[in-house]
Amino acid sequence: MRKRPVLALALALASLVAGCDRTQRDMLRQPRNGPEASSPLFPDGNATRPPPPGSVPHAIGTYAAASGGRGGTAGVAAREMDEARQSLPDRPPRALLVRGETRYAIYCMPCHSVTGDGDGPVVERGFPRPPTLHSEALRRVGDRHLYDVIGRGSGLMYPMADRIDPADRWAIVAFVRALQLSRHAPVDRLPGDLQRAVAATPATRPPESGVWRPAVQEPSQ
Repeated sequence: MRKRPVLALALALASLVAGCDRTQRDMLRQPRNGPEASSPLFPDGNATRPPPPGSVPHAIGTYAAASGGRGGTAGVAAREMDEARQSLPDRPPRALLVRGETRYAIYCMPCHSVTGDGDGPVVERGFPRPPTLHSEALRRVGDRHLYDVIGRGSGLMYPMADRIDPADRWAIVAFVRALQLSRHAPVDRLPGDLQRAVAATPATRPPESGVWRPAVQEPSQ
């Protein structure tokens, strides 16, 4: 006999939770302005309002929008970790390099070119040429410097923090380092078989600081 009141209470609670979830879905579907919508209610004309000064994000991403803040906290933690990072690991994982290659092609290649020489298609049409990524100065700067330049901009370079997430900024830095290493690889960092191949290949001039540059063969006439 005592089980019936407990069962009735459980059913009542279940129906209450279901009702709350239905109400939440109705609130999510209600007419509202999107992130890029305009509104005459505010002086700046934007419907999206900036967060109050000093506010700290609790959740981000699709799950945060669909879960009332109960999901999406992992994204905030990952973002904070990326924003605090100062350098790349000694051997970035392949997945990071692949991601960086795709992000570089979207955001960097138009100016910096596929190879990083600074003669991309935008430059060919009259935009000022950026410095080559293979200069000694940019090869010597820290990883964090490249990350900050991507986010904050430098000179004529537009800041990209509003369109490239911190994780993708680090992925681009990793790919830029791979581009630089492709031309300025220290011999002692190459696998053993490549080191032997380098030793058997003539160079155009004596190596500088242990960096190998292969001889360039003239095309046959």
